[in-house]
Amino acid sequence: MKLYYSPGACSLSPHIVAREAGLDIELVLASTKTHQLQDGTDFYGINAKGYVPLLELDDGQRLSEGPAIVQYLADQAPDRQLAPANGTMARYRLQEWLNFLTSELHKGFSPLFHPAMPEEAKALARTKLHERLKWVDAQLEGRQYLMGDGFTVADAYLFTVTNWGRLVGVDVSVYPHLVAYRERVSQRPAVQAAMKAEGLLK
Repeated sequence: MKLYYSPGACSLSPHIVAREAGLDIELVLASTKTHQLQDGTDFYGINAKGYVPLLELDDGQRLSEGPAIVQYLADQAPDRQLAPANGTMARYRLQEWLNFLTSELHKGFSPLFHPAMPEEAKALARTKLHERLKWVDAQLEGRQYLMGDGFTVADAYLFTVTNWGRLVGVDVSVYPHLVAYRERVSQRPAVQAAMKAEGLLK
């Protein structure tokens, strides 16, 4: 399988999941600025949406959108318990988290990366993000991970998007449960390996 990624972008989430699942994947760097691969190939020709992540399966099919990709990867290694079984209430709880993370946090950060976004709009985005992060912090009280004691694909996603805070002036250090959680996640071998492979850690 090939994972099209950009260092530190939301593609870090499926990258972590693939390593947690013990799956062999080939990383293909796709620039989010030029929308080209390293060999000059136009990434729009591979993914018309123009953004990462994109997972290319061994049979040539391509799957886009992070929440879909991480669930697919988790289901390839059910023994790793990165996602509850399909059809269970726990799986719907996982999907509830993934939908929240993609719509409320991931997209909440998006305006802050846009150079043309007026500062007033960015201030409003930061305020809304802090409301959401405060809620997440409360959910983490007394929990090791979002779903309880076990690491799931939702944790890879939350860790990835909260990494962006330092880049855009959203201070997550004011949330004690989130800080402790991020430290736990950051020490996982798969997380360390993914971040080193993307040049995010030395």
